[in-house]
Amino acid sequence: MKIAFYGSSLVSSYWNGAATYYRGMLRALAALGYEITFYEPDVYDRQQNRDIDPPDWAKVVVYEATPAALIAVAREAAEADIVVKASGVGYEDEALLRAVLAHARPGATTLFWDVDAPVTLGTLRKTPEHPLRRALSRIDLVLTYGGGPPVVAAYRELGAAHCVPIYNALDPETHHPVAPEPRFSGALGLLANRLPDREARIERFFLDAAARLPAERLLLGGAGWQDKPLPGNVERLGHVGTADHNAFNVSPKAVLNVSRESMAETGYSPATRVFEAAGAGACLITDAWVGIEHFLKPGEEVLVARDGADVAEAVAGLTAERAQAIGARALARVLGEHTYARRAAEADRLFRAHVNRPAAEAAE
Repeated sequence: MKIAFYGSSLVSSYWNGAATYYRGMLRALAALGYEITFYEPDVYDRQQNRDIDPPDWAKVVVYEATPAALIAVAREAAEADIVVKASGVGYEDEALLRAVLAHARPGATTLFWDVDAPVTLGTLRKTPEHPLRRALSRIDLVLTYGGGPPVVAAYRELGAAHCVPIYNALDPETHHPVAPEPRFSGALGLLANRLPDREARIERFFLDAAARLPAERLLLGGAGWQDKPLPGNVERLGHVGTADHNAFNVSPKAVLNVSRESMAETGYSPATRVFEAAGAGACLITDAWVGIEHFLKPGEEVLVARDGADVAEAVAGLTAERAQAIGARALARVLGEHTYARRAAEADRLFRAHVNRPAAEAAE
């Protein structure tokens, strides 16, 4: 079956937190026999900051950020059996949704794939006439990469015929244990772009912990932090490409995950960083959020913190042996239960169940 997938970017993770998810999911779906074309707009300097070449498991079509180019790629939806419009594409998302649905051929399965459900749902609740809200009843499937029962219930209340979480996961071919690198050595590392919905939580969990650990070296990777005042023991790395993620994850004594505010409030929303770190065998500390135990066992496979004081206490109390043991258990758990191959099998079952079935029938 042919999939036309309209998303933010497959070839660049620059200001694009969904890149790892797209790559893992689509590579695994391609292994199941799907023929995938990924359409991405040339925005936010992503094409100038590619961190992978166009893969052999998907065709990548980059289009100019113009109305004419948008319509041109939307017309290609007519050639697909499954048409996917993702959230947060980055250029005229509402116009793209309308155009893609208008050009999908009769009988094609249509999907909205939400990679930021808390934000999307907040917008839909405030905007009754939003094109997505009006289109939900005729879209066959809504898939989300997080959110669990609260997100499913919210989408159903807004008119979605069918909503299923397909969570983030691990691609063991791209994220795996490697040798530590001295440039990333330290007590604690964090990879996170600077975003309004996350900055206060990073101050609370990471920068406060840094202030409590003045003798330790901490690492902050991610875009947007160049003018942020930081404690003297925090090294600012800037954007860290995916090719360096494994080394970044295994080199410090521990790595930290800090969820965005909306994700933490919604729960059941593990970031890709959680699985990347676990896949490398890293000792992961995460901020507390509902549903973490669905993915990793607190205290044994992951350490959970309520604030910076908890983070600092966890780091100070970690021996190298305990950190390695936590990382090893996390790696075993994600390899056994949370790979993109398993997620793709879930998606494949859903696709095949909905092919040529109207949305109203699929909801029964």
